[in-house]
Amino acid sequence: MSVKNCEKLEKNEVLLTIEVGAEEFEAAVEKAYRQKRREINVPGFRKGKAPRNLIEKMYGEGVFYSDAIDNCWFDAYKAAVQEQELRVVGEPAVELVGEVTKAGFTFTAKVPVYPEVTLGQYKGLSAPKAEVKVLAADVNARLKEMAERNSRMVSVERAVAMGDTAVIDFEGFDQGVPFEGGKGENFSLEIGSGSFVPGFEDQLVGMNAGEEKDIDITFPEQYHEGLAGKPVVFHVKVNEVKAKEVPVIDDEFAKDVSEFDTLKELKADLKKKITAERKETAEKAFEDALMTQVAENITCDVPDAMVESQARHFLDNFRMQLQQQGMSYEQYLEITNADPEDMLQQAKEPALRQVRMDLAMTAIIEAEKIEATEAEVEKEYADMAEKYGMDVETVKKYLTHDVVEDQIKSQKAIRIVTSSATVAAPAEEKTEEAEKAE
Repeated sequence: MSVKNCEKLEKNEVLLTIEVGAEEFEAAVEKAYRQKRREINVPGFRKGKAPRNLIEKMYGEGVFYSDAIDNCWFDAYKAAVQEQELRVVGEPAVELVGEVTKAGFTFTAKVPVYPEVTLGQYKGLSAPKAEVKVLAADVNARLKEMAERNSRMVSVERAVAMGDTAVIDFEGFDQGVPFEGGKGENFSLEIGSGSFVPGFEDQLVGMNAGEEKDIDITFPEQYHEGLAGKPVVFHVKVNEVKAKEVPVIDDEFAKDVSEFDTLKELKADLKKKITAERKETAEKAFEDALMTQVAENITCDVPDAMVESQARHFLDNFRMQLQQQGMSYEQYLEITNADPEDMLQQAKEPALRQVRMDLAMTAIIEAEKIEATEAEVEKEYADMAEKYGMDVETVKKYLTHDVVEDQIKSQKAIRIVTSSATVAAPAEEKTEEAEKAE
């Protein structure tokens, strides 16, 4: 392999002209022959036993050239990238140049490379930071959430009301004939949840345990084929009525849900935790605002390939989030009538912002000569293990040394930016009169 030319193009692309010589190409042709000979029939020979020169006489000297090129171009390309010390950030666009002969072949590879980044201002910046306040109402709201999580469903001797759970038997009839999927026994239905066909839950309100009745329902026009828009009758029997029992928020509640003996102590602890949470949120927002400025201040011609790759990464994360919620990406597209290509295009704007942020971070690390020591890496592993309740070796299986090292370097870069920054006064909210004047 030899690199005949390395030309810099616009948008941080490089055009490599690479020549594969006779010796390399001969090895690739021989490999292609060994891979393909079992597929070629030659009279007088068992499959796979025909000599290469005989096959080439029958089918032409170039019978294996296409497969040989496939066998060797990528290795030649990788060697060329290494020789030219290129930081490639995407896949190459490859084209053959001229004829392919037993002497070899020449091809070009247009490839995006890591861009040159010129840092703008990254020290002495200014951004607003939210003032952290925790009121008694915030603590009470958190207590209410805790009480809701510790509530339980209890059987009650009264009629069904909104918010209750009714345990029911039901069967649906279309013109007197039971329809598929319309029957259930001892089904727990939260009244007001909207789990059933519109109108069904409302008609259960007021029924008592042991009571039966027929409910008239018309299925929505958008319902699945066969029942869409149809009037049906559900015969329903209420077996049990359950209501949510929320614990009283007092000292006993504090003992049950925490390590504290009194509600006063629990409230003090909650206030401390909420304050810490809000301080962390405010600090993160402050950092993000500063780093956004740093990213905006860099001078860089960002390769399209980096933006495309980041956009696809965003969509891959979105797919995983959907799966965790029990929905496939295909189902989402069908429900929302979304176009995958449109979604990719919409992802490119935030992707560009993220790429510029990453480029700015790397530029700071290089400019400040930031390093991560082995002791810092091990401490980071230990901290994560403690945070997630895992042993260090398990954490190391999920996070490689390089990833953790990069995290530490990024944290140091952010500290350089934030330590030199000042907190700006929050922007005054515009009055309605000022907005009208504008």
